Amino acid sequence: MLPHFKAAAIHAAPVFLDRQATTKKAISLIREAAGAGAEIVAFSETFIPAFPVWAALSAPIDNHDLFVRMADQSVLIDGPEVKAIRDEARALGIMVSIGISEKTPASVGAIWNSNLLIGEDGEILNHHRKLVPTFYEKLIWANGDGAGLRVVDTRLGKIGQLICGENTNPLARYSLMAQGEQLHISSWPPVWPTRRPAIGGNYHIASAARIRASAHCFEAKVFGIVTAGVLDKAARDMLVERDPSAAAVLDATPRAESFFLDPTGEQIGDVLRDDEGILYADIDLNRCVEPKQFHDVVGYYNRFDIFDLSVNRRRLSPVSFTEAAPSMEAAGVPARVDEVRPNPAHTGC
Repeated sequence: MLPHFKAAAIHAAPVFLDRQATTKKAISLIREAAGAGAEIVAFSETFIPAFPVWAALSAPIDNHDLFVRMADQSVLIDGPEVKAIRDEARALGIMVSIGISEKTPASVGAIWNSNLLIGEDGEILNHHRKLVPTFYEKLIWANGDGAGLRVVDTRLGKIGQLICGENTNPLARYSLMAQGEQLHISSWPPVWPTRRPAIGGNYHIASAARIRASAHCFEAKVFGIVTAGVLDKAARDMLVERDPSAAAVLDATPRAESFFLDPTGEQIGDVLRDDEGILYADIDLNRCVEPKQFHDVVGYYNRFDIFDLSVNRRRLSPVSFTEAAPSMEAAGVPARVDEVRPNPAHTGC
């Protein structure tokens, strides 16, 4: 028999651009979910320290200070914020999926939209960087790589994660399906304005997320956890104070939703949109088996003699160093200067 467990989806706002306060809030929510019996808890896209919605509201020449704050409040993988989340997961024996804005020691200005899956032992099971920042997100984050396109085999089943618009990428989704994914976690921003609401045609993030997440669950025959952030009054007021015209956009742009899906793409339980809270669902992975009779796109319902997918899962780095051989130094031969050679996979940071 396959695992049967309780999952939690966090629908909450970060403490806007404050990584320490947001980490404390995340830990409080993890404790609440664990106390309710959840064995896995999932947070939204870049929960720490926030989603940079200002990139949709004004030209980049007007928001340099916010980018500087975002870069400063982004977190290192080996930094204290991630360590605190890992320690809490270990202490409570709960798995945690959380979105972060990740920074690097290689550059003070390069950041990634990342997602971590942390095991109940506190170990990082997967570290995924969003492959391509979407639309105005390109003004904030660098391109990721394929190193995190992994499905992790855990005691709760085989878990995969994609961030927001990546759930529109058929090849990224298929790469997870082909690893036997059983539980798919998709993380989303609180709002995603693309037009001024007064002229119509604005992007409906909740509808778009539902279409994509439901399609993936139906095609892969997996359960889905859809986690979205919340734009709270404090963040909204701060952005409007900077630019009063932002009020018309923020107040009339559709909000995102958090919910669960079953392997047929149908919703399980309730939805959260305007109010913060935690949703729970009982996940029985045995329900993933029967629908595979109809369409098993990584099994019989495909033509591998026609289609062929290759995925590069190498972690990209901006530079490679070649050191002097230890034997040469031991023999008294002067160490040569570090050789720096271009890396064809240079990330630009």
